[in-house]
Amino acid sequence: MSDVVIVGASETRRLGVIPDQSAMGLACEAALLALADAGLTLADVDGVASTQPIVDLAFTLGLRPRWIDGTVVGGTSNLVHIRHAMAAIESGRADVVLITHGESGRSGIGGAFYGREPHSLMGQFELPWGVLMPATRFTLPVMAYLHRYGLGEADLAEVPVAQSHWAARNPRAARQKILTVDDVLASPLIAWPFHRLETCLRSDGGGALVLTSAERAADMNLAARPVRIAGAGEACETPGTPFMEDLTSSRAFRDASAAAMAEAGMSHGDIDHLMIYDAFAHVPLYGLEDMGFVERGGAAEFIRGGATRPGGALPMNTNGGGLLYAHSGMYGMYALQEAVRQMQGRAAAQVDGARTSLVLGVGGMFAAAGAVVFQAG
Repeated sequence: MSDVVIVGASETRRLGVIPDQSAMGLACEAALLALADAGLTLADVDGVASTQPIVDLAFTLGLRPRWIDGTVVGGTSNLVHIRHAMAAIESGRADVVLITHGESGRSGIGGAFYGREPHSLMGQFELPWGVLMPATRFTLPVMAYLHRYGLGEADLAEVPVAQSHWAARNPRAARQKILTVDDVLASPLIAWPFHRLETCLRSDGGGALVLTSAERAADMNLAARPVRIAGAGEACETPGTPFMEDLTSSRAFRDASAAAMAEAGMSHGDIDHLMIYDAFAHVPLYGLEDMGFVERGGAAEFIRGGATRPGGALPMNTNGGGLLYAHSGMYGMYALQEAVRQMQGRAAAQVDGARTSLVLGVGGMFAAAGAVVFQAG
């Protein structure tokens, strides 16, 4: 088990529509708030990771880091940063690592587009056929999944319905109405089988985490108890859904989660709380099955039965998720923030007695995955 802990965590003050801040500005705001949460300053930071251009970020914040990580593998990037930062701290290459994220996913102030170059695999094999936006890129696997297990649109709708019971308890969630399956299916069709309420929000926002050793944290005056990073994993599979080994399962999900659980020395029964990246409604179905929490084809029924809702056996996506809470394009940071809040006992919709949390992130269209296991201090 790792000896690295989270000592500071914060999202930007605002989420949603923030036209007066750039992506870099949001990343910097989140960084300062997370450091304040840890009782630290920029002078304490000697390691930095971000999806923002790492040199630009360090310069903007006035940092002089001895360890940097600018890994970008889509929405799971910040989960991968955690694993890399753990190695840096454990090896002595950094003492205090700041992982910060900012994205103007709604207003489009700053930022970049990835993978759309004509020479890329997406540019050669997807763009010429009009497969451009995430909704159209994700339809191929979800259609295969529904077909294989004899499921339909109503089964897919169970995901936002269940998560709406958490979003209704969260004053920062963009969509707070408790939903029914009929509500979901009545929302506009985006790309079959996805309706609007089964596709992620477009938000501006950011978040940041501060990591250090448990030994150093013991001497710090913290606003909230530190959260131990019990284990982490990372994996990749494919640059696009047409190249998946199996359209109904993510190899990256399987590999990253297995590595994280093994490092943490935990089994499924040890997990109290779950966050699965939900850019679209089918991703939590894949996550539950690929991580082994339910049998193949059984995730929709598991959710329908109330297992992931408040009071259920496996509370999941308790901030409302990327479908209902916020989604700036790379959602991983917000899933991590909610897991940390749950472990610190300061979540808006707190799960009573939660001591462990597993976060699973997806990068691109099942391209990459990261997984992190947290344990309450």
